[in-house]
Amino acid sequence: MSTAKETPPARRTIAVGNLLTLGRSRGSRHRDVQGGTTRATVLGAGDGLLTNLSLTLGVAGASTDASAVRLAGVAGLLAGAFSMAAGELVSVRAQQEMVDREVQVERQELAEDPEGEKRELAGMYRAQGLSAEDANTVARILSANPEIALDTHARLELGVDPQAPSSAWRAAISSFLAFAVGAILPLFPWFFTGGTTAVIASVIIGGIAALALGATIGLMSGRNVMGTALRQLAVAAVAAAVTYGVGALLGVSTSLPGQPGASRQIARPSIRQATASRPSPRVSADRSSRAPRQTLG
Repeated sequence: MSTAKETPPARRTIAVGNLLTLGRSRGSRHRDVQGGTTRATVLGAGDGLLTNLSLTLGVAGASTDASAVRLAGVAGLLAGAFSMAAGELVSVRAQQEMVDREVQVERQELAEDPEGEKRELAGMYRAQGLSAEDANTVARILSANPEIALDTHARLELGVDPQAPSSAWRAAISSFLAFAVGAILPLFPWFFTGGTTAVIASVIIGGIAALALGATIGLMSGRNVMGTALRQLAVAAVAAAVTYGVGALLGVSTSLPGQPGASRQIARPSIRQATASRPSPRVSADRSSRAPRQTLG
């Protein structure tokens, strides 16, 4: 009894097909690294932490008045969070529009010249190491279905997954929240205390947060966790040290006076006070008439 055996080219074709469908599998263990949400969250948290840690310590280097540091920190948090969110919204939407445009161009090319696109697809597989026969076989199988052909060309030529478009609003919201969380951490002690105690607390909280962020990046990227954590801590330490040093060297007093505008008021006597302190002409004449006259001897 004879048994049917798969030829080597057929086995390689099946293997290539499995690799192509792996990225679309619901059970895949890979993370979605194409979407902007993960990138926006990581960048937002890192920028928020570094920006407000530097800003807080820079102002504290000039003046440890808690109200001034709180004002600068809250302003930096809101300005940075809105700026990051707006930037992500515009950039991700523009990127998605360009991807949609290129996918539409590829769809039109597949409709106008399917044989040329099939040869182009076979050439890309030959460039990846397949033999000419296997590459032509795979290209023929994939090009039989227009949607699969479009998906394959988009992945190999554009490097994107047309089935998983990025969400601009999701990236913007993630960036806003991540920046706010990162920025509030070094500012947190200044809501309860001030002076040197608050400075030390900001440094400790900022250092711990930088280590945690670096470790998270290391875990997500599969790199050395300790190395990425120490790298993030070093970057935060340099930024904080530079801004604190600049604030201390400038020595600009940012303390707020007890009464608004009191320090700018000049002590000037009022008109009534000036008139009262100046003797009138009649009083001067009476005093001069009462003065003893000197007689010539």
